[in-house]
Amino acid sequence: MAAAAERTGSGDAGLRRRLLLLLWLPLLAWEAGAEQMEEYLKREHSLTMPYQGVGTGSSSLWELMGNAMVMTQFVRLTPDIQSKQGAVWNRVPCYLRDWEMQVHFKIHGQGKKNLNGDGFAIWYAKDRMQPGPVFGSKDTFIGLGVFVDTYPNEEKQQEAQKKRYSSGNQRVFPYVSAMVTNGSLVYDHERDGRPTELGGCTAIVRNLEHDTFLVIRYVKRRLTVLLDIDGKHEWRDCVDIPGVHLPRGYFFGISSATGDLSDNHDIISLKTYQLTVDRTMEEEKRDKEVFLPVVDNMKLPGMATPMEPMSGLALFLIVFFSLVAIVFAIVVGVIVYNKWQERSRKHFY
Repeated sequence: MAAAAERTGSGDAGLRRRLLLLLWLPLLAWEAGAEQMEEYLKREHSLTMPYQGVGTGSSSLWELMGNAMVMTQFVRLTPDIQSKQGAVWNRVPCYLRDWEMQVHFKIHGQGKKNLNGDGFAIWYAKDRMQPGPVFGSKDTFIGLGVFVDTYPNEEKQQEAQKKRYSSGNQRVFPYVSAMVTNGSLVYDHERDGRPTELGGCTAIVRNLEHDTFLVIRYVKRRLTVLLDIDGKHEWRDCVDIPGVHLPRGYFFGISSATGDLSDNHDIISLKTYQLTVDRTMEEEKRDKEVFLPVVDNMKLPGMATPMEPMSGLALFLIVFFSLVAIVFAIVVGVIVYNKWQERSRKHFY
């Protein structure tokens, strides 16, 4: 009997390992096809059970804010109670050049569809532990925000005002979106961040029996968000934005808020990996360090567009043709002056 029980236990463990392998195989295959890279788990930027690095002490790696609580199997950002805010922020700034964050989360509650709220946000921001109106954090942040929004504020406001809401612009909620700002843009929570959204997708993530995962990847100035939320152990694209320049030394964090509507927002694990990728000389020149976030082909207010330095040939041609124009203007001036003097003498005699 003991042997049979042991075999059963080992069989269950093997099955769990195989299921976990199946879950990550599609992502590994996607990595192999996209880039040749290696990844290393960075424990100082990761949050896993039994959550020993979470606390208020100076030696802790993660700090709780608001109504967030550490439970046995998850960190609960907000309970299914109205008007709550909670967050957990990494104390250690991230200086990784290329990184990936894998978030295992669960959103659940008693509210019916569109009678729940509000969602949570994942941050890579300059300032940490700053409460505010955007999923429990401030709306004038500097950095990257990825939002899992479960309530359509704009649509409900239009309905309350009995205005027609254009179905062509309508988004199906829950909705995942991304935003990058240098502090001059404000996330408009009343419009669900639509004016400043870089990209997004619908993500049905509430009250599911299976596990739900979100991956944020930042490699070679390319921002990608992937989801595994269908219980099929398959990753699907949500956001893919090239030309995203993020400074190093910002902080990771996750925050959430409830209002008149509520949900449980639980973070089961957050794993951050350092990615090592090969770069060409051209990519090294292109991926220079920045001091404020910027997105190519998207002018952020307060950001002056840097001028490309002129080459030596261009500078020589500008000087040469300028001198030619000056000499030509002098010659023309001398000819006109002589003609005028000649006419003056004839008129005098």
